[in-house]
Amino acid sequence: MDLKTYGDDIFLEPDPIDPETLANLGPLGPMAGIWEGTKGVDLHPEADGPLSEPYRERYELQPIDPQTNGPQLYYGLRYRTFIRRLDEEKAFHDQVGYWLWEPATGAVIQTLAIPRGQVAMAGGFAAPDARRFELKAELGSPQFGILSNPFLDKAYRTLAWTVAVQIHDDGTWSYEQDTVLKIEGQDQVFHHTDRNRLGRVAAATRNPRAADERP
Repeated sequence: MDLKTYGDDIFLEPDPIDPETLANLGPLGPMAGIWEGTKGVDLHPEADGPLSEPYRERYELQPIDPQTNGPQLYYGLRYRTFIRRLDEEKAFHDQVGYWLWEPATGAVIQTLAIPRGQVAMAGGFAAPDARRFELKAELGSPQFGILSNPFLDKAYRTLAWTVAVQIHDDGTWSYEQDTVLKIEGQDQVFHHTDRNRLGRVAAATRNPRAADERP
């Protein structure tokens, strides 16, 4: 990272800042809204070997107000995804976080937190009109990394996490995730994979600042 990208003053915020997040999301723009998908596939480890299970998902992505770190400017989406087995109402995976886009550099970031004691942040780059992009995180990275509670770090250590997003011409979008695990007592790493294709069921609402400042 070259700080010269941001000018000479690391405290000076950009001015002006367009408050309309939905107009400034770059490759994340087509993902804004509320989505559902019923054809997810989760390949995960079990004691007697890998198990592939179908799932359904509700993925909510709503725009947040522009965010700054001095001269650095992000536009983004706050998200929550609920994943359920096809025949169950309770969620077996609940995840929250942010998708962020930095127009000045083309950086894309996804953060996640799950209620099993794990957080992560993956990063990559994409053009503003990209229809496909990929983000990565690695254990031990000081920038795009992974943190787990002591049990998970010992029994199911996450070494790396990759997520690839594809925007489709029919207005849907899909993702493929690969979480690389080192499982206690096993010599080979395990690739825990998830994929789904999502269709929009509701549009996004404007971020609060935009709604306050514009008709």
